[in-house]
Amino acid sequence: MTPLAQLLARRIAATGPISVADFMAECLMHPEHGYYATRDPLGARGDFTTAPEISQMFGEMIGLALAQAWLDQGACKSFTLAELGPGRGTLMADILRATKGVPGFHAAADIHLVELSPVLKAAQAAKLAPHAITHHDTVAALPDQPLFLIANEFFDALPIRQFLREGAGWRERQIGLDGDKLTIGMTGPVPARDIAFRLEDTRDGDVVEWCPAAPTIMSEITTRITAHGGAALIIDYGDWRSLGDTLQAVVAHEHVDPLAAPGEADLTAHVDFETLVQAAAPLTPHLLTPQGVFLERLGITQRAQTLAAQISGAALEAHIAAHRRLTHPGEMGTLFKVLGLTRADAPDLPGLTRNLAQVDPT
Repeated sequence: MTPLAQLLARRIAATGPISVADFMAECLMHPEHGYYATRDPLGARGDFTTAPEISQMFGEMIGLALAQAWLDQGACKSFTLAELGPGRGTLMADILRATKGVPGFHAAADIHLVELSPVLKAAQAAKLAPHAITHHDTVAALPDQPLFLIANEFFDALPIRQFLREGAGWRERQIGLDGDKLTIGMTGPVPARDIAFRLEDTRDGDVVEWCPAAPTIMSEITTRITAHGGAALIIDYGDWRSLGDTLQAVVAHEHVDPLAAPGEADLTAHVDFETLVQAAAPLTPHLLTPQGVFLERLGITQRAQTLAAQISGAALEAHIAAHRRLTHPGEMGTLFKVLGLTRADAPDLPGLTRNLAQVDPT
């Protein structure tokens, strides 16, 4: 039993079962034993790999898309260039490198990173030097000015609650104890007002997940873009509407039991993009688009060909594999989706299509 598992077991024994959201929050961000608070989880030696770590092309495409959006909206003289959950800082570094030739972009950009992990904050500062960056613990601390924001694999790591449909109501899944072992149990009937509308599309036994933090975060983003302009690009795995138990734990790139080693595994869940769009009103969503389609529209294949002409051997093979992993429907190309948000009076975002009547893309 991990040290955090022991702490959780004592807490549950003293005060009763906890929600899945509370369990996730402790596992990921406990100040002494939390997963993100104690390590750099990325890369071959870590537990998982994100798109920016796979290839520089990902960040280059994102950077040029954000710069074009800034130009399309009038190239304001000062704006917030923000990233939520920036990992090692690789994505922002690639964004800044790709946009250094865009006249005025760097001079106007104030770089802000929303990050809780002290380990990753240090990695980001080192990676992005000598650029001036400002760290924040919450989105609410971002400046009140035009906002151009990227969130790649951020929302999937936010704690979720899980509800089980039972008749015309809901019960909530909780983490309890079986002896001294953590186990999943169930509450009695609960109101679950936030997901009451899901009675329309679910049946007995269905699990619906709800992320309590997502609407608040989206509201902060929306306030800034509504008042001052800008855009948000949200890239994550998930669907338009959540259905089923998607909580997963990963250690050394392998899936494990989420209860097996609290604090030692990455915990995530699929993102419910409908919830994000609802919380972003009155911003206008662009059609939820598969990552592969988005990157192809931005020109990733042409960029891949340019880079391929400069390398050979094992480096070329790795480059080809990286392009495939980012774009192919059988890999990240379809699993990951891209949501764009702007004011109604803004031009369409590069690589995306405005859709006033959002529908399920599947």
